[in-house]
Amino acid sequence: MNNFKALQDILLTPKKVVIFPHIKPDADALGSCLALSSYLQKSGHTTTVISPTDYPSFLFWMKGNDDVLIYTHKDQREKAEEKLEEADIYFCLDFSALSRIDGLGHLLSTKVGQKPIVLIDHHRGKEDFADFELWDINAAATAQLIYEFIEMDNGLEKIDEDIAKCIYAGIMTDTGSFKFPSTSSRTLRIAANLKEVGIDTSLIHNLVYDNNTESRLRFLGYALQENLTFIPELKAGYFCISMEVRDRFNIQTGDTEGLVNYALSVAGIQVAALFKESDDSEGIKLSLRSVGDVSVADMASKYFNGGGHKNAAGGRLPHSTLEEAVDIFKKALQEIQQTVSE
Repeated sequence: MNNFKALQDILLTPKKVVIFPHIKPDADALGSCLALSSYLQKSGHTTTVISPTDYPSFLFWMKGNDDVLIYTHKDQREKAEEKLEEADIYFCLDFSALSRIDGLGHLLSTKVGQKPIVLIDHHRGKEDFADFELWDINAAATAQLIYEFIEMDNGLEKIDEDIAKCIYAGIMTDTGSFKFPSTSSRTLRIAANLKEVGIDTSLIHNLVYDNNTESRLRFLGYALQENLTFIPELKAGYFCISMEVRDRFNIQTGDTEGLVNYALSVAGIQVAALFKESDDSEGIKLSLRSVGDVSVADMASKYFNGGGHKNAAGGRLPHSTLEEAVDIFKKALQEIQQTVSE
């Protein structure tokens, strides 16, 4: 981290800290926030986690979840804005562009240069708004960087089971249960250290991956049987989830998580996409996955107003239809195929 000693000096005395994850936080984003929140509380700081939006119910088990303020919940917005105004320092976790926290991004931008902002993240496309940065695109997860932040602060002895569970859940999910290429020996050593704290890694896996509702399971069956389309000549596959489908299966936040990976699991498929129609100004939201040298981060940046990692990225098309989004996807795939063949 740049200028870490200066940050330590700021945190020598109790501070009011606000911590942000990105919109629709996953296990890595939320786990990182709650782990850091608990750690800072042990040093006498007052912390508040403010999420820009809601998140999956299979993450509610994390310690500190009950105290998270959801900015899109009207009954919590005023309190969230009060906490933001009162804060002495801000932590931005698992995102590196203010657009990734929607309306909160504008509010936080007014604090740039006035109050210290700390960024801890592992995504490409970093903007320069933070005073302190622990940014490493080679890190397997932001949760891994939270562990390293605590280690830099000589605070590993403060990692209890609750903090360890949150960090482990973030690392586990962002590495695909340690199968993605981003999983380094360092990642595995950190996971082993967390295990030694006494956490039940099997239980954490079950809480995240084996906690389905009936409607989510029936939706998965429909998606695989009727919604999955392959483009063999382009070595790609995709799902299109319309508002009609979302209403039919009562899809909740988190119900489509991991779905795109099913398309990528088919032999010969190198790129997979999940397109979701939204009922608001977000239009079409999409998730992209790839294997090998195909960079979906570049695809997301060039065609879908997004970004991410080389093999896992996302984006959105605010004023498009599902059909238009798929056409753009096919165009991008054809360009990739042409580049490879040249």
